[in-house]
Amino acid sequence: MLLVFDIGNSNIVMGTYEGRKLMKHWRISTDRQKTGDEYGMLMNNLFRYQGIRMTDIHAIIISSVVPPLVVPMVKMCERYFHIHPLVVGPGIKTGIRLHYENPRAIGADRIVNVVGAYEQYGGPLIVIDIGTATTFDVVNEQGDFMGGVIAPGIGTSADALFQTAAQLPRIELVPPRQIICRNTIQGMQAGIIFGYVGQIDEIVRRIRDEYGSEMKVIATGGLARMIARESATIDKVDHFLTLTGLRALYERNAERHEETHTGNRAERKSGE
Repeated sequence: MLLVFDIGNSNIVMGTYEGRKLMKHWRISTDRQKTGDEYGMLMNNLFRYQGIRMTDIHAIIISSVVPPLVVPMVKMCERYFHIHPLVVGPGIKTGIRLHYENPRAIGADRIVNVVGAYEQYGGPLIVIDIGTATTFDVVNEQGDFMGGVIAPGIGTSADALFQTAAQLPRIELVPPRQIICRNTIQGMQAGIIFGYVGQIDEIVRRIRDEYGSEMKVIATGGLARMIARESATIDKVDHFLTLTGLRALYERNAERHEETHTGNRAERKSGE
């Protein structure tokens, strides 16, 4: 099986693949203070609960937007899986062209999303990742990354309001039934959620106008489904888009990574 890790600012999403089929998946909180050993024990517990052996894993790929966690996660893979993982970054074969002033400045998650979305849905399309930040990535008919937009995430915006306005409470992010609200909490919910939906729909409209044609709009991220219910522009929600992209990226780089993988597998078998 292939094990994929998407390390985000708020959550780490993981999944195992048999071929192109996603078998199991997990979401845990990102903790920059955890060591490789702590993550190793956590993985061991998750695997045991699902009836998976660590020796069932034959390859690993990691995407991260949290640089301090890359080294601990690589060490965890080497110590507990006896596999040197493939890390998404400079030098990896993406199979797409990056039309960006500085391609190295593109977050690994954005590249992975573009790869996964084009493989699943073709192009042209807009990929919206609703996370700590919200990114809008534009993909053309050939699957090339054309650029995009970065905006504050809905949770980030809500936290900023709570932290800077002394009399406003922390709220649950659920849409109220009406826009004219008669209490503070619902008023904040309406302003944050419907304002955020309006931001998404306006940015999508402007991207479509500038691109000059209709485009599919695919959303991913923890709050994507809630936002999609209120949005006039989101066509589909795909919570496993990043995992799909990681699986596709590993397939495109497997041959290059095979020498390291084969050596590690032989070492693991000799120790069993």
